[in-house]
Amino acid sequence: MTYRKMRYIGFSIITLVSLTLPWITVEGKHFFLLSFDKKQLQLFFTTFNMSELWPMLFLLIIFFLGIFFVTTLGGRVWCGWACPQTIFRVVYRDLLQTKIFGLYKSIDNKQRTIVKGKYIQKILAFLIFALFAIAAAADLLWYFIPPEDFFAYIKEPSEHNLVFVVWFIFTALIMASAGFLKEKFCTYVCPYVRIQSTMIDNDTVQTIYNPIRGGEIYDAHKQKIEDKRDGECTRCDACVKVCPTHIDIRAGMQLECINCLECSDACEKVMKRLNLASLISWTSPNAAQNRGEVKFIRFRTIAYPIAISIAFAALLFMTTTKKSMILNINRNTELFHMSRDGQSVENTYKFKFENIDSKEHMFYFEVLNPDITIKTPTEPFKLKAGEVKIKVAILSSDINSSLKTKSGKPLPVTIRAFAADDREKIFIEKEAVFIYPDK
Repeated sequence: MTYRKMRYIGFSIITLVSLTLPWITVEGKHFFLLSFDKKQLQLFFTTFNMSELWPMLFLLIIFFLGIFFVTTLGGRVWCGWACPQTIFRVVYRDLLQTKIFGLYKSIDNKQRTIVKGKYIQKILAFLIFALFAIAAAADLLWYFIPPEDFFAYIKEPSEHNLVFVVWFIFTALIMASAGFLKEKFCTYVCPYVRIQSTMIDNDTVQTIYNPIRGGEIYDAHKQKIEDKRDGECTRCDACVKVCPTHIDIRAGMQLECINCLECSDACEKVMKRLNLASLISWTSPNAAQNRGEVKFIRFRTIAYPIAISIAFAALLFMTTTKKSMILNINRNTELFHMSRDGQSVENTYKFKFENIDSKEHMFYFEVLNPDITIKTPTEPFKLKAGEVKIKVAILSSDINSSLKTKSGKPLPVTIRAFAADDREKIFIEKEAVFIYPDK
């Protein structure tokens, strides 16, 4: 199977996953959803509110470590095999403009300019790709606005102008990058090309031309040698014609190369007629020079997966041990208050309850100190999913209780808040202080 076909299969899988993942839910929770509207993050079908955004830190760590690992191992393999910009370009140029409407002569020669005339075909190709861009932009939005809300919002455009503005911006960026910037986006706009140049080494897998078999095509000053010298290269330039970033891989590794290996397929097609193997292969500079195997196992290719595994394990652990409620306790500015009958000491607090579970619950709390009782509130109260409610709580202690032996000191109090309908699973304990007056 050619590298081109393998890339197309990879593109299809990536597209299918990205389109279906936002629709998969477990008890109304998504695999990944960063909702600014609902002010919550849903990750691995678990909901976090905006005060619990620590999972994003782990996701960013895993993301950047993953980039470093992939780059160290395979150079710009992401660019040629998984980047959305590359997928958009293949859909627009190879599928629509070349295969369907014939605006380019062949996908094997990407150096030719678009044919003159055929204005209807050009317009149709542009419009079809615009529809594709609209769908791709909507799919991107579904990771910030769940599909069920998205389609409800677009039915009421006057009330959700921001959704349409962001949707239009995403669509315009896709159209501009794939239809106008084209491969210049990869060379001049994308920052990844600069990052990867600092991470590759002579053991990194890259697209490499073998000058030992094919012969030198360029001199030390990167000037093309015009006279034919010894070597298997036929100088058919098939590898140059097919290159989407318009380089000659025979001049050596270049930042513009996206490791798509189109040149290897083109060379193999020509060399096969001569019963020879392709002069361009996916290998490392050291392996090509020494005619050996690629050294995949080395310090950096071991260290990055270990670091990623540790971060991922920590993320999973913290996700599975996540609480379903939040309680913040603030004391009233008044230190204490005596009851009207003078028989008890009262302290006033503000309890801020937040239900971060996906279901509605009845909440209440208890004091774990035997000498302190709850005066108000007296009954459990209801909180919807994601709702926040502030309750004024008054704790009381009899003047003849054992606390009077510790009078004049802030006394530690343990508050246990819980969901009355599921108190064994949904609960939290907080420490506060109770002020008892001097004797």
